Amino acid sequence: MTAVTNELTTSRLTLRGWRVEDAPAALEVYGRAEVTRWLSPEMDRVPDVRAMKLLLQQWIAESARLPAPSGRWAVVRDADGLLVGGAHLLPLPPGQEDLEVGWQLRPDTWGYGYATETMHVLAGWAFGHDMDEVFAVVRPGNARASSTVRKNGMHWVGESGKYFGLDLQVFRLRMADLDAAAPTSPGPPGVD
Repeated sequence: MTAVTNELTTSRLTLRGWRVEDAPAALEVYGRAEVTRWLSPEMDRVPDVRAMKLLLQQWIAESARLPAPSGRWAVVRDADGLLVGGAHLLPLPPGQEDLEVGWQLRPDTWGYGYATETMHVLAGWAFGHDMDEVFAVVRPGNARASSTVRKNGMHWVGESGKYFGLDLQVFRLRMADLDAAAPTSPGPPGVD
């Protein structure tokens, strides 16, 4: 079972639809408390491969139903084929008219610019489908996510409690802001 999510590429990464057989590698992301602590309250740490398979089946079905540019992607490092994380463009509650860009990476791949590249290619994908803007919602204290969205040209627009009943920082990106913040060649591990 594979989603119809389109494949997207950066200079080092391929974003492709999730596959059920990705479950063991996906668990290296979504089974880690240091990753899931920053996600919505609807997303707990995944306890085992069986639960990860079920979640992937749900994501695959969801991506198949969503109109482009929305979807969920596995993020794969081209150099060695390692699944380094997941990413999404999903409608934001409550009205579902805005798109949220999001990503989650294996902790051992933090600091190499993969989040910045992933966010950049997803925003470009959204803008290529006539979206005027995309948003990121970040939990206060998540310095890595705040840094990544700013590197991609996102601007802080305030805090909101309308997403999942939490006070979250909201960032917005428009096409001109993305173009001005095009990723540069990756350097040594840093904050991203």
